[in-house]
Amino acid sequence: MSILILLFLITVGATFFSWIFKGVDIVNFDGILIVLGSLILSILIFKSIKKMSSSQLFFTFVGVFSGFLVGTLLSIPLLIFSTNLKTVAFFITTGFIYGCGIYGYKKAEKIKLTDLLTVIKKESLWDEPKVLDTNVLIDGRIADLVELGFIKGTILIPRFILREIQYIADSPDPLRRAKGKRALDILQRIQRAERIKFEVIEKDIPEIKEVDIKLVELTRGLKGTLITNDLNLIKIAQLRGVPVLNLNELAQAMRPPVLPGEVLRLFIIKEGKEQDQGVAYLDDGTMVVVEEGRPYIGKSIDILIHSILQTGTGRMIFGKPRIDNQEEHTE
Repeated sequence: MSILILLFLITVGATFFSWIFKGVDIVNFDGILIVLGSLILSILIFKSIKKMSSSQLFFTFVGVFSGFLVGTLLSIPLLIFSTNLKTVAFFITTGFIYGCGIYGYKKAEKIKLTDLLTVIKKESLWDEPKVLDTNVLIDGRIADLVELGFIKGTILIPRFILREIQYIADSPDPLRRAKGKRALDILQRIQRAERIKFEVIEKDIPEIKEVDIKLVELTRGLKGTLITNDLNLIKIAQLRGVPVLNLNELAQAMRPPVLPGEVLRLFIIKEGKEQDQGVAYLDDGTMVVVEEGRPYIGKSIDILIHSILQTGTGRMIFGKPRIDNQEEHTE
C-alpha cells in the first residue's frame, strides 16, 4: 500500500509540475496554489486510506474518478476561453473530486463490496454456476465430466456441504469413511481441472436446518444449476423451480441404443429370479434378463433381444438364447 501511495504522490507531482513549468514562470502564483493543493490532498488521502475498509476504498475511488471526469469536462471551456483561469478550473475539478469522493465514501456504509461482487459474479462472471451435492461427489463421475470438458464454467461447493463430506470422512464406519475420502479426492480433481473455475462459497442459510432444502434454496438464490443424482433432492429442486442436472439420467442418455430384434453376445453371469432365467450385463452395467438362459451360466452366448423395460432407476432388457445356441447346447 505504501508503494501505491508513493507512486500516487510521484504521479501527482510530476503531472502538476509539468503543467506549471511548461512555458510558465517558476514563481507563478497559480502553479504554487496547484502544487500546495495537490500535496494537501495527497496527505489527507494518505492518512485516511489506512482507516478505510475495502468497500469504502472501492466506492471512494469510484467517486473520486467520477468527480475528476465531471470536473475536467466542466473546466475545459474555462481553459479554452482564458489560460488565466487555470486556478479556477483546478478548484472546480478538486471540488467535484472531493464531493463525489465523500458521496462514494458514505454510500459504502450501505452497500457492501462483497454483495456487489456477488451480484457481478452471479450476473456476468459465473454464467449460471453449477452447485454440487454430496452424493454426486461420492459418486465420482462428475470429475471425469469436468476433466473431459463436458461441464464448464463455475462450479460451486457450499461450505456446509464440505463440512458434511468431512464428517463422513471422519466416520468410524469404514464404508462411510471410504465414501467421504473418495468425495474429497474427487473435489481435489475438480479443483485441479483447467477448464472450470472452482470455488468454495461461505454463504449459508442459518434459518434452514435441513441440508437438502438449504442446498436447493442456495442454488435458487444464485440462479444456478444443481448437479446431483439424489432422486428425493431432485424432486425438491423441481418443486422450487431449480434447474437440475441428474447424472443418472445423463448416463442413461449416453448408453448405446439397444433395439428389439438385435442379437448381442453376452456372458451369462448368474441365475435370475424366475425359473430358468439367466442374467447378463452390458458394458455400461445395464441388466439383461435371459429367459431360458439358466443352462448357459458361465458361458458367452448370442442373445436375441425381444423387449426393453424403462424403469425409474434405469433400463431392463429381456431376451432369449438364439436357436443356434440351443442346438449347440443340445449337441
